[in-house]
Amino acid sequence: MMEMAWALANRSTCDRLQVGALIARDFRVISTGYNGNVAGSPHCSHASDGGNSACTTAVHAEANALVFAARHGVAVHKADLFTTHMPCLNCAKLIINAGIWRVYYENSYRLTEGVELLIDSGLLVFRIREDNSIVQMTKSML
Repeated sequence: MMEMAWALANRSTCDRLQVGALIARDFRVISTGYNGNVAGSPHCSHASDGGNSACTTAVHAEANALVFAARHGVAVHKADLFTTHMPCLNCAKLIINAGIWRVYYENSYRLTEGVELLIDSGLLVFRIREDNSIVQMTKSML
């Protein structure tokens, strides 16, 4: 699943960080997303500041995967979300309210509030390491 999330990340239209996400049930993909600007807008560009500024109009991969499912009437309750990077706080809120129950990610991020909220809310959160081992995360590990 993570290989597929990385393939989605390659479609990202943001030149600062490419993130891919997918939602699966019974290890079958039911929705996908990657980060980038809102539909119909120019791609995100951070070249002028060395990639240091935050996107103000971009939609994160996890949010795009959830919105795509909603737009097409695909239920995500009790599904798994796989993402290339640790979810942010805003995406964590959406993940919780959508009814996702397990989240898998590979790369950590300097801000851990999103994963902390997921864990506090009773979701199972797993980190997939470089050796493909899977570790269930706790707040003390962040």
